[in-house]
Amino acid sequence: MAGLSGFLIGVLAGVATGILSGMFGVGGAVVSTPVIRALGATPIDAVGSTIPSVLPSAISGTLRYAREGLVRWRVFAWTAGFGILAAVGGALTTDLVPGDGHLLMLATAVLLAFTSFRLALPPRAPAVVAADRPAVPAAPLVERAGVPYCATAGIAAGALSGLLGIGGGILLVPLFTSWMRLPLKAAIATSLACVGALSVPSLVTHAALGHVDWQYALPLTIGVIPGARIGAHLALRATERTLRIAVASVLGAIAVVYFVGELDSLLG
Repeated sequence: MAGLSGFLIGVLAGVATGILSGMFGVGGAVVSTPVIRALGATPIDAVGSTIPSVLPSAISGTLRYAREGLVRWRVFAWTAGFGILAAVGGALTTDLVPGDGHLLMLATAVLLAFTSFRLALPPRAPAVVAADRPAVPAAPLVERAGVPYCATAGIAAGALSGLLGIGGGILLVPLFTSWMRLPLKAAIATSLACVGALSVPSLVTHAALGHVDWQYALPLTIGVIPGARIGAHLALRATERTLRIAVASVLGAIAVVYFVGELDSLLG
């Protein structure tokens, strides 16, 4: 890293990462990883050095959402509990999966693209029609936050996080909204809390393997704390429609980035 200028670029990247994390409930490595690669980090250090910033970012944003009562703590406890175990298992089985994880990432990109499309569509309440009366909106969908749903979401996100070194939030937000039927803002808040918990086993593993370079990790960590507060504040002020379109756009962009990158690696 080139002295003070590199440090300041790292801090700015941390702020951008924090905003993305706090506003959309994802890890934010899609921003920070290419930046520190451009600053001179090796590919493996670029992966490991982004992880220390995830936990403070998640804590900062989660505290802001918690003040509004948006974090579903029971969902968090069960999802994170199963997710941490799955993250460890995913990390230990990395070398056993054929294709070096590229095929899994392509499948994940397709899932994200589909979810992005679904989120971009305006929600429609089904109508109950009777022969002698006008159509009336049906009752709102009931949240599905039981242990089996939380466990499935946690295992899927944790395994993907541990196996491929990406934030589990890119799966948790879609699963919480489309599958478990949580309101969007509650899904983002709860996902952010889970992302912080899932980062712990990843950080311990990468630090033990010597993959964390603190000259890159420290400025990122400094920047994400205010960034996550800003991101959470923006999400709370946004209307449901605006936030839904924003989340759909970000997930769609991440899907394209991952799909093109992984396809190029697979065919290259």
